[in-house]
Amino acid sequence: MGNTLKVAVVGAGSWGTTVAHLCSHNADTTIYARRDEVVEGINSAQENPRYLSGFGLHPELAATADIEHACSNSDVVVMGVASAGFDSTLEALGDLVQPGTPVISLAKGLDRETGRRMTELIADRFPDNPVGVLTGPNLAKEILAGQAAASVIAFDDPQIARDLQPLFATDLFRVYTNPDVAGCELGGALKNVIAVAAGMADGLGAGDNTRAAVITRGLAELTRLGVAMGGRPETFAGLAGMGDLVATCISPQSRNRSVGEQLGKGRALDDVIEEMNQVAEGIKSAPVVARLGREHGVELPISNEICAVVEEGRSAQDVYRGLLRRPQQGEVNRR
Repeated sequence: MGNTLKVAVVGAGSWGTTVAHLCSHNADTTIYARRDEVVEGINSAQENPRYLSGFGLHPELAATADIEHACSNSDVVVMGVASAGFDSTLEALGDLVQPGTPVISLAKGLDRETGRRMTELIADRFPDNPVGVLTGPNLAKEILAGQAAASVIAFDDPQIARDLQPLFATDLFRVYTNPDVAGCELGGALKNVIAVAAGMADGLGAGDNTRAAVITRGLAELTRLGVAMGGRPETFAGLAGMGDLVATCISPQSRNRSVGEQLGKGRALDDVIEEMNQVAEGIKSAPVVARLGREHGVELPISNEICAVVEEGRSAQDVYRGLLRRPQQGEVNRR
C-alpha cells in the first residue's frame, strides 16, 4: 500500500495499540494516548509500558497526548476506546474528523444506557462519514508475539471494506471483508458475556464437557439475539461470531474469561474488577444484553444468569445450578 494514508488510532489500550502497530506496516500512523507514560514509552522505546510491557511495536508508530495532532487531516480514524468512554471521546473529536473520512470501531461492547452499537454512536456524531468495525478472535499479545491471526473488517459498502482491507493486513494478520456491520459488531459484544460464564466454569473446576456446552449454547444465544437485532446468521458462524467466542472463552489472556474464573473461585466481583487495569466488557454488557433479550423476545439463559451476578450478586455456583434446573427442551428452532 505504501505510506500514502494518514491513520489516527484513538485509544492506546492493548488492542488499540496492537492495531496501530499493524497499521504502521502500511501507513503513516499516529496513536492518541491519554497517559504521558504511554506516549513516552511508545515514542522512546517502541513499547506500551502500561498494557503491553515487553512487546515491541513498529518503529515508525508515533504516539501523542494531543488528540487534535493525532486526528487532524487523517485519512482514516480508528476508535480503540472501550464502550463506557466511547461517546464522550467522539464528542471530544468534534470537528477534527473531516466528512468522508472512514471511522472504524474496535470496541466490543454496547452503550449501557441505550443498548446501541458503537458504530451507531459514530454515525450519530459523524453522519457524513463511512462507519465500520474491525473485529475477530484477536488477542493482542499473541499478535505482537508474531503468531498468525485473522480478523474481519465490515462496512455496509463492500468497496470501502475492500479498500481498507490492506491497511490492517500483514504477512501474519489476515483480514477478511464482510458487509454485515451489525452482525460483526454484535458478535464481538455479546460473546464477552458468554466468556464470563465460561470462566466461571473453569473457576468452579468444571471439565471440558462443561466448557464445550457453555460455548456452544452461548453461540446459540448470541446468534438468536444478533439475528433479532439485524445481523445475518452466517456472520455468527464466522470469525466475528464463533471465532471470537472460542478465543475469548478459552484463552488465559481473555479478561472476560479471567473475571469469570475469579468469580468461580468465590471472589467478590468488586474485588476482581478493582485489580484490573483494563475493562472486562462482558461485566458492563451483561445487564444491557439481558435487557435487549427482553425487548426482542429472545431467550438468553446464560446471559441472564451473568446479569444476575452483576446486578444481584448471585454466585457462580448459583448460576450453574440455575442453568441445570432449566426445563429439558429441543436444541434448535427456539427464539
